[in-house]
Amino acid sequence: MTTSASSPPMYRPDRAALLFIDPYNDFLSEGGKLWPQLAPVAEKYDVIANLQAVSRAARNAGLRIFIVPHHRAEPDDFAGWDHPTPYQLASSEMQIFARGQWGGEWRPEFAPQPGDVVVKEHMSSSGFANTDLDLQLRQHGITHLILIGMIANTCVETTAKFAVELGYHVTLVRDATAALSLEAMHAAHDINGPTYAHVILTSAELLPVLQPLQRIQS
Repeated sequence: MTTSASSPPMYRPDRAALLFIDPYNDFLSEGGKLWPQLAPVAEKYDVIANLQAVSRAARNAGLRIFIVPHHRAEPDDFAGWDHPTPYQLASSEMQIFARGQWGGEWRPEFAPQPGDVVVKEHMSSSGFANTDLDLQLRQHGITHLILIGMIANTCVETTAKFAVELGYHVTLVRDATAALSLEAMHAAHDINGPTYAHVILTSAELLPVLQPLQRIQS
């Protein structure tokens, strides 16, 4: 088992939540604008199947799901901005997750379900910055976060680091995310992750931890 600080805790359904970051077609579906760049890593780690398995297990265990979406692109999003980032400018030029288009819709099996919380869209990499994520988590009594989704070394990492700064317990799932290169995955989980994440697991390591909760709930 791979951990950065400790073995996984018992994820209490009243205190733990799954953060699913950016489950958009442009990231996760054949024909998506960034899928060709992500596919080699995503397919190597069987990411789509792992995302399905982890999100299903979390639901069955009674954990609340928080969908943490990136801003849906519109033309001239950053016109007049003083300091748009290179990532923002490139995303705007490509119209990644364009509002009203297929790429900016949820991959169907990862769409929000009744009881899920869809957080306000984030403009850069952190799901917390200028959104209601922290408020929503605290109002639901959440203290422990399991993060999955896209992309490992940008939105997942930045959201996870922000969560730690705010006092949350953070678990990363190394094969329920992908990146544009194997080097970026290595940096996210083997170099940067152990400096802040409380636990780093594979999907195969996480699922047995959630299964006892399913038995408790049933």
